[in-house]
Amino acid sequence: MLGVGILAVAGVAAVVVGILIGAIGIGGVLLVPMLTYVLGLGIHVAIATAMFSYLFTGLAGAFEYARRGSVNWNQGLWLCLGGMPGAYLGAMTAWSTHGIILEIVIGVLVFGSGLQALRPESQKNTRGAHLSASALILIGLFTGFASAMTGTGGPLVLVPLLLWLKVPALIAVGLSQMIQIPIALLATGGNLTFGHVDFALGLGLSVILAGGVIIGARLAHRLSRHALKKMIAFALLIAGGAILTRVARLMV
Repeated sequence: MLGVGILAVAGVAAVVVGILIGAIGIGGVLLVPMLTYVLGLGIHVAIATAMFSYLFTGLAGAFEYARRGSVNWNQGLWLCLGGMPGAYLGAMTAWSTHGIILEIVIGVLVFGSGLQALRPESQKNTRGAHLSASALILIGLFTGFASAMTGTGGPLVLVPLLLWLKVPALIAVGLSQMIQIPIALLATGGNLTFGHVDFALGLGLSVILAGGVIIGARLAHRLSRHALKKMIAFALLIAGGAILTRVARLMV
C-alpha cells in the first residue's frame, strides 16, 4: 500500500506533466519514470498504463487547441493514419525488448531538435513547410511506433520532427495533441494483447493529467509564437539530455 506522501508527490508530478503536455507538447517523457521510480510499477506496465492515460490527455488537448483554431485537420488526419499501425507495432515490440537503441535515437532526435528550434527563423519559413500526405503518414508511423515503445506519448516525438520541418510551434503542438488519441487507442489494444494495463491507476492519472493539459493549452495560447518556440526548445534540450543520460547509465 502506497503512503499518502508518495501519492501526493505522484499527483503533483502528474499535474506538472499535464501542463507541459498541454503547453508545449513535451511532458510524457517524465510520466514513465514517475510511475516506475515513485509508484514502483514495472517498466512494461508503466509504459502500458501511461499510453492508456494519453487517450484522455489527447482528447482534452485536441479540444482546447481545436476550439482556438490551432489544429490543422488535414495534416492531422494523415498523421493519425500513420500513427495507428505504428502504435500497435510499437506496443507489441515493447513487451519483447528493452528499447535502448530506440531511446538513443529518440534522445539524439529530441536534443538535436532543441538546438534546431533555438535557431532564428527566416521570414520565408514563418508559415511552415508543405508536407505531402505520404510524408505525414511516415512521420505518423514513426511517431506511433516510438511513442508506444517508450511510453512517452506522441508529442515528445512529433513536436521535434514538425519543428525541424518548419511547422509553426503552436500548430505542431496542436497536431501532437490530436495524434495522442489514435496512438493511445491502438497502443492500449496492443498492450492488452501482449501484456497488461493498470486501468485503475490509468484512469486516476488521466483525470489529473487532463486537468493539467487544459491549463497548459490555455497558457500556450497566451504566449507569443517566439516565446512558445523558445520554451519548447529548452524543454527539448532538457528532455533529450535526460534520455541520453539515462541510456548512458543503463549501458555502464
